[in-house]
Formats: sequence, structure tokens, C-alpha cells
Amino acid sequence: MDMPFDALTDTSEEALLVLYANGDPAAARALTIRLTPMALRVAARMLGDGSEAEDVAQEAMLRLWRVAPDWRQGEAKVSTWLYRVVSNLATDRLRKRRGVSLDEAAEPDDGRPAVVDVMIDTDRAKALEAALAALPDRQRQAVVLRHLEGLSNPEIADVMEIGVEAVESLTARGKRALTAMLAGRREELGYGHG
Repeated sequence: MDMPFDALTDTSEEALLVLYANGDPAAARALTIRLTPMALRVAARMLGDGSEAEDVAQEAMLRLWRVAPDWRQGEAKVSTWLYRVVSNLATDRLRKRRGVSLDEAAEPDDGRPAVVDVMIDTDRAKALEAALAALPDRQRQAVVLRHLEGLSNPEIADVMEIGVEAVESLTARGKRALTAMLAGRREELGYGHG
């Protein structure tokens, strides 16, 4: 018997996945609503390209639906598994991009006039995005998961399948590299004004 959609809002991700595997379409909708924004956000931050991020998020969710019937309860959190899949798919796309030597595409300018604060925020976001893109893949992944997604070091270790010490090292090196890349741009990015 299918559960009513409203009853699923407090249901755990793992329970929703099991319900979906048993044929409950409301569980699939609830899990999609809960997890797709996170998958899209992580992919966009790693790739810097909205349409590619949508492709990655969609592929990751498809993979989740495929593993649902074989999901082994208690082995991993559904969200941790999904973070790992999204990160791996995004990293694969970045490697393919580099393999064919495509330059990172700049964000398109929408041409609309904006107030100074919006422009500064946009410049800061672009600068961070460009600096993130310049990091090695594993450092970028660790920094995005830690500082933009707010995962704990043990959660990141699970996602990346490495030790907590390695996560700490990757995030520290990534932060140092970002600081070095952005240090000379403080004034330009509006941080020099008191």
C-alpha cells in the first residue's frame, strides 16, 4: 500500500528508498524533493556550469533509483552515497573537459544593469568559482563539501572514501591555495574598503 505523500516528510531517507524499491511512487517523489537540490548544488559548485550540473544531478538520482532494490540498510547514509556519486560524476566530467583541453567557460553576462552590491557579490562569487576551478580535483571536492555544503570531516571522509586526516589535509591545502589565489584581489573584490 502506498503511503500518502504528506506522511513521508518525516520519514528517513533510507526508509523512503526502501519504500520506493517496494513500488511506492510517493516515496520516490519525497526522496527526489529532498535530495535533488543537494545533488544539483554540489555538482554546480564543482563544475561551474548549470546545465552540466543538472545532467550530473539527474544521473546521480537515476543511479540511486537503480540501486534501490539492492540497498543494504545500515551500511551508508543515502545522502552520503549520493554526495559520493555526484562528486565522482562531476570529477569525471572535469577530467574529460581537461582531456580535450577545453578552457573553463566564463559565466555569461546577462547584460542587465545591477546595483554596486549585486555586482560586488557577483564578482566575489565568480572569483571564488574560478579559484575553486583551479584547485586539484580532490582539494576542490573536499573544500566544496566542507565549506560550501557544511559536511563534517568524518562525513567527507565517507563520501571521498579516505581517512579523516586526509580530509583535513585536503581542506587545509585547498583553503591555503584559495587564499593565495584571491589575496591579491581583495581591493578589486571590495574587501579593501572599510
